[in-house]
Amino acid sequence: MTAPTAYEKNWRDQVSTWPVSQYAVGVTDTKSTIAELGDPLWVTRLASISKLFAGFVALVAFEEGSLDLGEPAGPAGSTVRHLLSHAAGFGFNRGDRRSEPGARRTYSNVGIEVFAEVLTERTGLSYSDYLQFGVLDPLGMSATSLVGSPAHGMSSSVHDLLAFARELMTPTLVSPETMLMARTPQFAHLDGVVPGFGSQKPNPWGLGFEIRGTKTPHWTAPDNSPETFGHFGGAGTFLWMDPVVQIACCCLTNREFGPWAVPLWAPFNAAVLREHGP
Repeated sequence: MTAPTAYEKNWRDQVSTWPVSQYAVGVTDTKSTIAELGDPLWVTRLASISKLFAGFVALVAFEEGSLDLGEPAGPAGSTVRHLLSHAAGFGFNRGDRRSEPGARRTYSNVGIEVFAEVLTERTGLSYSDYLQFGVLDPLGMSATSLVGSPAHGMSSSVHDLLAFARELMTPTLVSPETMLMARTPQFAHLDGVVPGFGSQKPNPWGLGFEIRGTKTPHWTAPDNSPETFGHFGGAGTFLWMDPVVQIACCCLTNREFGPWAVPLWAPFNAAVLREHGP
């Protein structure tokens, strides 16, 4: 094994000081894993990284002709596209309504859950079956599973998440054009809040994928491109893909997201980007 470079040692040193008792980190390009910390086979809860899978399931269903992204779904005036991009006006939990569809980016588990119900109505398959047969099995993600809500109920490993990241950067299950559409801001003018990082004007989001844009503060690195997309989870987890430099990074921890993560994640991601970017 070659000695780590100064940058690689920097990000390894950073993560080793985080206030967590277990973690796993992985970095990949479009072809293969290029760096790992911790146990890449450790399986733990993803929390809201699950929403990335919901977005990708929607793309598979769209290309199969099972789902129209523009069809009405959810509250009056809302479509599947609104549900997936947190623009349907739902609050965080069921029963909450914060705004009319298309008026504001209101982060919500409910929109993703309603999307899963619509998918089942249209296809006759449960969301979990569609996820398993349409995404996890073809990508060989044997350590990944869903128990409970499609918005936050998945568990996985770094090994599996890096395979998923490569698929999102260079898709094989959907067309590159469909993937590009999904990671392009939907209702791009909408303002909103990124939980833990405050109000963002605007707050771009794709179809299940958070888009970095010009958000400040943010959990990705300041030098990540505006096209960077991904998600972080309340389980102390994150996954981002930067299509400009074609690098992805995922991190799993065993500590719930909180104030501890806000000052640590962006510098860590900056070190990863400096080391493994072009």
